[in-house]
Amino acid sequence: MSAHTPHELVDEFPHDVETLHRLKLADAHFNSLAARYHAVNRAIHRIESEIEPASDDYAEELKRRRLALLDEIALMVERAEGKMAHA
Repeated sequence: MSAHTPHELVDEFPHDVETLHRLKLADAHFNSLAARYHAVNRAIHRIESEIEPASDDYAEELKRRRLALLDEIALMVERAEGKMAHA
């Protein structure tokens, strides 16, 4: 098994690593979203790696949560990038 957890934020936003870092430091809401995303993503990885048992329904619910968090994070990254372009 690989030590790398797929779908980490740096994998999802490879061109926005600096923005992710800046938002985590400057925006408490973003930092909270990123922490929740990280926790959900790790839980999914443990289930998919068969480290932790879970029902299919629970795994699918976690995936829906991850996607919703990712959508909100993407919007915040996009807005931050837009502000930086106009600064």
